[in-house]
Amino acid sequence: MAANKSQGSYLGVFLLALTVLSAGIAYFETGFGKLTLAIGAAGLVASMLGFLNIKPLEGRTAQRPSPLGAKLVGACVSALGWGLTLIGLHLTPGTGGRIVVALLGIAVSLFGMLYVLPAAFNKNAVWRAQSGSPERVDFRAVAKTTTTTVEETR
Repeated sequence: MAANKSQGSYLGVFLLALTVLSAGIAYFETGFGKLTLAIGAAGLVASMLGFLNIKPLEGRTAQRPSPLGAKLVGACVSALGWGLTLIGLHLTPGTGGRIVVALLGIAVSLFGMLYVLPAAFNKNAVWRAQSGSPERVDFRAVAKTTTTTVEETR
């Protein structure tokens, strides 16, 4: 999850703040619950600002940008399955019908997560770069130019 110490620290703060925020939501009707909620929210904001602060230090990622529309369609299909499950549980009075609607919703969500989203992210995957494109360098060509440069300097 965390590639360096800063990312690990902010991830720890995020998880702790999320836990404190959840406890604050659970006990919101008490004074201590409201205080816990505020502390958890402040911790979440601090961790998000920390993540944004170290984002420029990450460098260039290996994956090229993929189309936003395909990602949104995959996320919407997944959310549609979740919504179908929730709405179907309220609309269907019988237990057998609820099970069928819940399984249908789960199937729609899994279709979105396992078929639509990977297709969107793999559309511009690194391993699908055109041969001879400048984004992909053959290691033998790099080794040949390095040995040539070393021999020329001798």
